[in-house]
This record gives sequence, C-alpha cells and structure tokens, in this order.
Amino acid sequence: MTVKTSILLFDLDGTLTDPKEGIINSIHYSLKKKGIIENHPEELLSFIGPPLHISFKNRYHLSDEEAFEMVRVFREYFADKGIFENVLYSGIFELLKELKKQNKIISLATSKPTYYAKQVIDHFNISPFIDFIAGANRGGSRTEKKEIVAYAKEITGNQQNAEYLMIGDREFDIIGAHYNNVEACWVGYGYGQEKIVMKEKPEYTCQIVSELSRLLL
Repeated sequence: MTVKTSILLFDLDGTLTDPKEGIINSIHYSLKKKGIIENHPEELLSFIGPPLHISFKNRYHLSDEEAFEMVRVFREYFADKGIFENVLYSGIFELLKELKKQNKIISLATSKPTYYAKQVIDHFNISPFIDFIAGANRGGSRTEKKEIVAYAKEITGNQQNAEYLMIGDREFDIIGAHYNNVEACWVGYGYGQEKIVMKEKPEYTCQIVSELSRLLL
C-alpha cells in the first residue's frame, strides 16, 4: 500500500532520530542536581516524546513551578551534550531525500522546542529536506501534540484540498492528528507501547523504516 499524501508531518524523537542516550543522561543530570532518587531508571523511557514538564510533574508529583525548574536544569546538560547524544534511524536520510524528490511537503511536528529541533536536523544534515518546523516554544507553551499538529497545518498553509499525514511513535501523535482531522501512521520502532497506541486507531502502522518507505514512496 502507498499513500498519496502531499503534506507529511513527522514527529522527531523516536521517529526520525533515536534520542535515548541524550534524554536519559539529561534526566539523570537534573535528578542528581535536585536530589531526587529514581528507583526504576528503566521507566525513564516514558519521557521520550511527551512534553518534559508534564513527565516530570507526573512522575515525581511536582508542582508546575517545580516541574518547569526540572526542565530548566535538564536543558543545562541537554543543550551542551545531550542534544548530540542522538542517532538518525537507519534509512531515514534516504527516505526524506526521496520524498523531497517527489515534491512532498515535509514538516516536523514535535514537542521538542523549535530551537533544539532545528539544531538536531542541522546536525544530521536533513534540514534541506524539511520545509517547516512545528515545535514547542522554549517558554513551555505549545507543547501538546494537539497544538503542535494544528500549528503544523497552519504554517503549511492549512490547505483544505491537501491530504495530511502525521507520522509518529507515541499515542500522543495519533491523538493530536485525529483531533485535527489528520490521518496518522504509527511507527513501531520508536518508544510507543503498541497496546496503548493501537487504542487510538492509527490509520497505518509500520514496524520498521523500510515499511514506512514503502507506505510513503
């Protein structure tokens, strides 16, 4: 099956790149500085994808103010080292290159602040393939995927006759897409849990990058 979608909205973490090392190291840095002990570090993978302040708030029962302070400390490490402790999934560079040859419009749709998202795509030399970046604001606003997808549609022209497709690895990507009347593709090689994601009924699923390529090209 191949979709004929003209505008593609890609999540970043867990979809185009694997940011595990940098995000986990940044979390440990912030926990250590704030004197918080994590007894189950394997569960920190749940931080990859959702807005950070929400993950900190929910996991450690923090106030909004305390959660945003954790994010600030997180970024001390992330901005210097963590952002580059990251790898591009195999096959993604070639996929994006071919999509641009086919004149697809490509936008990031990520809860990562736009400033950091731009650094990541520049680092991996995929910025020439990305037409727009719909990311969060560094101050903590526009972090939910419902808002992100809406913004991505806005900056790509909100073309009523165009077909949009959101591609992401977490349930939040599917929820955000459907909220904005956009079809969604779940990629199983990222950090979403299949049982949770499938409850949101994504229109398409791809377990590996080569399957995603067959779907989009």
